[in-house]
Parts: sequence; structure tokens; C-alpha cells
Amino acid sequence: MFKDINIKELNELQKKKELIFIDVRSPSEFKESTIPGSRNIPIFNDEERAEIGTIYKKVSVEAAKQRGLEIVSAKLPTFIKEFQEIEGDKLVYCWRGGMRSKTSATVTDLMGIKVFRLLGGLNAYRKWVVDELENWVVKPDVYILNGLTGTGKTAILKRLHQKEHPVIDLEGLAGHRGSTFGQVGLQPNNQKMFDSLLLKELERIKDESYVLFEAESKRIGKIALPDFLMKKKELGKQLFIELPIEERVKHILEEYNPSGYQQQYIEAFQVIKNRIHTPISREIETNLLSGNFASAIHLLLEFYYDPRYKHTSLLYPEHNIVKVKAKNVNEAAEMIEEILCKEVKINGMPTK
Repeated sequence: MFKDINIKELNELQKKKELIFIDVRSPSEFKESTIPGSRNIPIFNDEERAEIGTIYKKVSVEAAKQRGLEIVSAKLPTFIKEFQEIEGDKLVYCWRGGMRSKTSATVTDLMGIKVFRLLGGLNAYRKWVVDELENWVVKPDVYILNGLTGTGKTAILKRLHQKEHPVIDLEGLAGHRGSTFGQVGLQPNNQKMFDSLLLKELERIKDESYVLFEAESKRIGKIALPDFLMKKKELGKQLFIELPIEERVKHILEEYNPSGYQQQYIEAFQVIKNRIHTPISREIETNLLSGNFASAIHLLLEFYYDPRYKHTSLLYPEHNIVKVKAKNVNEAAEMIEEILCKEVKINGMPTK
């Protein structure tokens, strides 16, 4: 018989063994929000779920259950096979720990596949995430990457992460680069998914002596950062990266790939065009339409982004600011690593 476990039992179980999370909700529900790392084996697809929901509302509960049984019976061999192909201990869940997860756990158990079922489902997990974030305290010292647009802050974080420095890529968790053009070519996460991913990262670095993340405003696209993280950012050591504007343009061309999303960038520009002096705005738009992206980016940096952010350093006490003037992103990453090594030695923090 499958075993029901609550969130507390789940957390304790995860300390002892690795669990494979299986979300049995429909693909659209899974896409909207899920437990990070989960696999989707839907017991009903979107159309089937909609059909059963309509029967439930317009006919009766029993009629909806009967139709659900018919659908499940027809696809049972394929459903079971997908579970059998996954090795290891499995945990199944749906939205509230109701019929979909119970049915999934029952039929897999009958076929000799051991599973756990999460009581309360994703809804219980979401409540746990919210409660955890409301009471979270970031203990590691924080180093904040600042700099004008195009200074490669995210790329630097990735390089430092590859060298085993503890980092949190907030824009990566949000699926958004944090600018007007930030979601082009990406799949933004909603607040629920961001919170779940953030908590997982916070758990990962909680015992580290330090952590690095990028200076962000309260909002990244449509998601909002928790207050405790904003406060920790303000108190952290501020690393201000400076690169030549030509290098910044080159980096933006590589990261944003405007030639692959030309129309989307033209549409995104409409949001800010009226905030730029008209002759310059026209020139930027002309460059975007003609595919002269390097010129468009250079003008956007010079006349829009740089003026908006050039006074950021005035927000922090001078003793908490370290300037990193480099020729390119790679050199900036190396310089920051040198700074970290000195800070680690001064503060008695363990090196990586």
C-alpha cells in the first residue's frame, strides 16, 4: 500500500534518501507552477481535465467520476509504463492531494511500484514555501554585483559558480533579465515558481560563509523579491563593475541575440521610446528596423540606461563599495575572485 506523507515527513525523508517527484496534474498546470525538479506524468491532459470539470459542474459528481474512470482505464498501460521507466523512490502529488494523486498512487501500487503521496499536494507545498520565506534569515555575508547595463553581471556569476563560489542567479530563477527587453527569448516564471526555486537555492547556500548575487530592484519582470533579500542586499559589500561601452555592446549582442528576436525587440522598444529624446528615439527605432543592432544598443546605453543608473553608487556608504574596472567580462570575473580571496582571508572565511 502506498504511504501518505506530509511536508514535515517529506523533508525528513529527503535527508535520508533521494526522492523523484512526479506531478500528475495536467501539462498546463505543471507549466504554471510545480515543485522544482518534478517530472510531469499527467493522469488527465488539459482537454480531458476540462471535459471532466464541465461534467462535474453541469451534470453531477458521479458522472464526472465515471468519465474520469473511462479515461484512466484507456490510458492505464501507458501511464504505468512511464512510472516503471523511472528508477528510485517516487512521490506523487496533485493540487490538493485529492483524487488524481490518490488514483495514481493506487494503480501504481497495484502494479508493484512503490510510491509516496504528498498530503495536501502542491497547495500544501506552496504554503510551506511561503511560511519558510516569511521567516528566512540569510546568514552568509553577501557580495552584490552592481554595474551599468551590459557589464555582464549574470555571466560573471556563472563563471564564479563554475569555480564553486556560492552564487544565486536571481534573474535565472525569474526567467527574466530585469529590463524592458528582459523576457525576450526566455520563459518567465510566475511568483509561485520563483519562490519555490529561490527557497531551494537559499537552502543550498545557507551554511556557506558568503554568497554572491546581482543587484536587483524589488521587481524582476512580474515577480517581486522578498523584503529580507532586499535588506540583505543593501547591507552587503557592493562590487561595482566597469567595462568599456564597446565591450558592453558586444556582451549584450551575445546575450540578448537581437537578430533572432528582431520583432519582439521592436515591440518592446515601444514601451520606452517616449522616454528618450525624440531624434535619438527615432534613430534607435530605425536601427532596430534595419538590423543595425550594435548602433541601437549603443544609443540605448548612452541615452537611456546609463543616465538612469549612474548615481546608484551614491546609495551606499563609501566603505562598502569596491570598484572593479576591467577590459572585459572574463577579466572582471578574475578580479572579483581575487577580491573574494582577500576578503575570505581577512574575514576568516573558508576558501573554495
